[in-house]
Amino acid sequence: MIQYKNIHKLFASILLCSGVFFGACSNDDIVATPVNEEKYETTDLPVAYTINANGKATNSSIELRNEVETELFLKLNKETVMPVEAEFYYNEAILNKYNEVKGTKYIAFPEELLTFSEEGKVMVESGKDISAALKLNLKTGKDLNAEETYVIPVSAKTTSKEVKVSKATDYMIFVRDLTTMPDAAKESGIKIISCMEVNDTNPLNNLNFTLKESGKPLVDIVILFSGNINYNPETGKVFNHNNPNVQHLLDNREKYLKPLQDRGMKVVLGILGNHDVAGVANLADETAKAFAQELKAVCDAYHLDGIFWDDEYSKYPDGTPGFERNGPSRLVYETKQAMPDKLNMVYAYGSTGYLSPVDGVQPGDYIDWAVDDYGGYASGSYPGIKNEQWSVYSQEYNLGRNLITSASRLMRIVNDGYKGHMIFAMDPNRSNVNSQIRSMQAIAEAFYNDELVVDNKFHKKDW
Repeated sequence: MIQYKNIHKLFASILLCSGVFFGACSNDDIVATPVNEEKYETTDLPVAYTINANGKATNSSIELRNEVETELFLKLNKETVMPVEAEFYYNEAILNKYNEVKGTKYIAFPEELLTFSEEGKVMVESGKDISAALKLNLKTGKDLNAEETYVIPVSAKTTSKEVKVSKATDYMIFVRDLTTMPDAAKESGIKIISCMEVNDTNPLNNLNFTLKESGKPLVDIVILFSGNINYNPETGKVFNHNNPNVQHLLDNREKYLKPLQDRGMKVVLGILGNHDVAGVANLADETAKAFAQELKAVCDAYHLDGIFWDDEYSKYPDGTPGFERNGPSRLVYETKQAMPDKLNMVYAYGSTGYLSPVDGVQPGDYIDWAVDDYGGYASGSYPGIKNEQWSVYSQEYNLGRNLITSASRLMRIVNDGYKGHMIFAMDPNRSNVNSQIRSMQAIAEAFYNDELVVDNKFHKKDW
């Protein structure tokens, strides 16, 4: 059993040393990080930066199973008049600098397991603003550890005088080698997100629903709903509080959470308000950064795969020192900064229904998933987000709202290229179990052209 209180003691000491407290925060105390506008700088020449195939700048994450190929592109902020030749190369120095600045210890992915197409050379043709794809081929190695996150550090250079190469060409790919682990991914790429009310429900029930042909679990991501953000008026700081049900699952992860991950599912901790003045949408910048670091410590301690943000149940104050109604964007952004290798998910509801760019970074680059409210179907409220990052037409299995999404709506998800679908409060021990199963059968047919297999030995809450 993990003693979570030790994490709090350690993190409290960090806060004492750094002086990050709500009571100590004022407009004079907080210095916002300058916006990095390097790739947008004013110059007559096109400015180069690096993106991946989804248009994501700065960094991205991939999972390696035996062998995988990913792509990078040299992007210009405007079309070039003359052809531009450039070369991508492995640059461990940028990872060393990142670890130094962030206080992290990420390990460089072995260069010998990596191959650059065309020896890293790419070209942006005249009249265009993007290069052909650089293909990076990764292979597993006997010394790679599934518990570690590795980083491929890549930079670009050019001898061309027709373009300015900025620091934004530096790019880091965070890699988990899961070759020895099962994979829950299905051929269509659509992921089922099971947001579980764990006050009442055993998360092991996610193991009871599989697909007949593929043998894969129906569920891809399990959200433990929910941990909380709380405020301690005596110390003047915010902290992560987990009620006894959530904490029991974390302390006993070997029994309740690891079996899910062993089948290829991701396990994510939900965070929402808890009836006091602290919330997702009112943290000062430095406090947001500190809280993100606390959540990183939680994810690391319990081997969690990310955070899900939901702005509900806070009692937002007016004029309380240290609180700023500046929206959730900074907190969500700082969480991705603290954990670039973890899932960063937001509920498209309340203040988290809209996010804005932070330090020049688009929301589509600092969130992995936006999960729509019940019956909701995407929007333009997250600049830079792709269809592949949207979970739409969520279903509610407890109160019966939008319980069964129609076949036509499920097929619209497929046809429009969205890649996520959330089911909330699944519990096969509830009296409406047959309705829940019919819904999941429809999901299996529409998304995977497969048949749902149900193991009727359901798991009751046993704590």
